[in-house]
Amino acid sequence: MFLRNVIIFETAVEGVSQAGLARFARKAQKMAGVSGDVEILIAGNRRLQDLNRRFRKKNKPTDVLSFPDSSGAGGDIAISAAIARRNAHRYGHSATHELKILVLHGLLHLAGYDHETDNGRMARVENRLRARLRLPAALIDRTHARAAAQRGKRRRTR
Repeated sequence: MFLRNVIIFETAVEGVSQAGLARFARKAQKMAGVSGDVEILIAGNRRLQDLNRRFRKKNKPTDVLSFPDSSGAGGDIAISAAIARRNAHRYGHSATHELKILVLHGLLHLAGYDHETDNGRMARVENRLRARLRLPAALIDRTHARAAAQRGKRRRTR
């Protein structure tokens, strides 16, 4: 099965190979069970904020958005280059690894997973695939850890 992945760098990320990211996306797409073509846009925060506002009614930039194709096969993923660079620095790994984490997360959404409603199912799949792909901490795990830390901070300041 030939899967077409188009990677569009609207905003460059230093040290990231477009061909290498496309190879990773094809491999991750197969592992995630996503059929069809996937297009991945790496853009700036303004673009992600616009997409987030239009499609999720949240007027702020976000790290990754997924748009499943109406046919049920493939779809589009948009990733913030600025947030990817910042998170790579924050978590001590390369921008390439961060983009791969975000691509994997986006692909799982295209596969039909939804971490906001699935009682941890997407997180378990993401962790398993992340380990097989030799990627650092999964996006959902980091988000939960950050939220728990913020809750703890609020409790200590009361």
